[in-house]
Amino acid sequence: PLPDAGNSTGLFSIEQMELRGFSRTLAELHWLLVALVVLYYVSPHAEVADPPRFIGATVVYALGVLLHRYCGLFRRETRWRLAAETWLMTGFITWLLWQTGKADSPLLNLYLLVLVISGLTLGKTTTLLQLALIFVLYLLVDFRADGRIALDADTLNLLLTRFAPFVLTTYLVMLLAADMRFSKVALKTASETDELTRLPNRRAFRGVLKREYERAVRHGRALTLVMIDADGLKPTNDLHGHAAGDRLLARIAEVMRGALRGIDHCARYGGDEFVALLPDTDARAALDAAERIRLGVAHSSFDYAGQRIASTVSVGVASYPEHAHNLEDLLAAADAALYAAKHGGRDRVICAAPPV
Repeated sequence: PLPDAGNSTGLFSIEQMELRGFSRTLAELHWLLVALVVLYYVSPHAEVADPPRFIGATVVYALGVLLHRYCGLFRRETRWRLAAETWLMTGFITWLLWQTGKADSPLLNLYLLVLVISGLTLGKTTTLLQLALIFVLYLLVDFRADGRIALDADTLNLLLTRFAPFVLTTYLVMLLAADMRFSKVALKTASETDELTRLPNRRAFRGVLKREYERAVRHGRALTLVMIDADGLKPTNDLHGHAAGDRLLARIAEVMRGALRGIDHCARYGGDEFVALLPDTDARAALDAAERIRLGVAHSSFDYAGQRIASTVSVGVASYPEHAHNLEDLLAAADAALYAAKHGGRDRVICAAPPV
């Protein structure tokens, strides 16, 4: 059976690991922000409108970060949580600007911390919204006259000059984030694809199996697992070499793709073993698909170095909830059916027995 198929490994854990890494980076930025504020306050030429409130707000912000980050208030990382933290950081920086010279404040560039972390972690749309929010707050901070925002030619020129670094930084960070996402997808695809057959490998299938099983349980639908073993791989390798065996495996993968539906999943489990997962399918319908695979392989011989090479497959079929009440039992039932097919003469499809 497939090991560790029922635990939390796979796509979900990778996502959580990535979010936790982003979360740690954001925590460091929180403390960097606090440190920069304190350094500004103790500098000889610091101008603060209300020092007690300035220090009080900084202390409250630092305590909030401490409680939020290190007292276990949240155990599961989400992008919404990271977004909320960036909005909190934006609000705190805006309040600091009011205390330290508004748009002329030397702390104005602290907004760049928000834009950098947002661009790297929250995606293009959220980052652009964050940039728009900062722009509006920037206008409200200082470009006002008689309670209204005054945007004459000189003010607009000053505004564009001061805000241009924020736009440029956001653009560059989003380009970097896009390159990182592309590289991550390419590496993930390479790590989860069998090079020979171009089918998903066991690692990728494990995540699909867990996801489809949870969906079947949630909606009360059938789910069928089909395990396939190539009967003739070892003789082919021994008689004709591993190159011929590789062509045989690739041919079996082609047959599986042609015999299954678009919503079905197939993968190379390893060696001469393949596996298919049929959502919303009971054992009776899956047996038809398994038989198509068996017949397709049996009739798909090919020429190699002047020799005609053919093979057969043994297939085991098990369905949830007909043959199993949980994922582990489903894996065991399909594996037992495959064992029965191989030791019952091969080139046959065996369905699992109902649970006792």
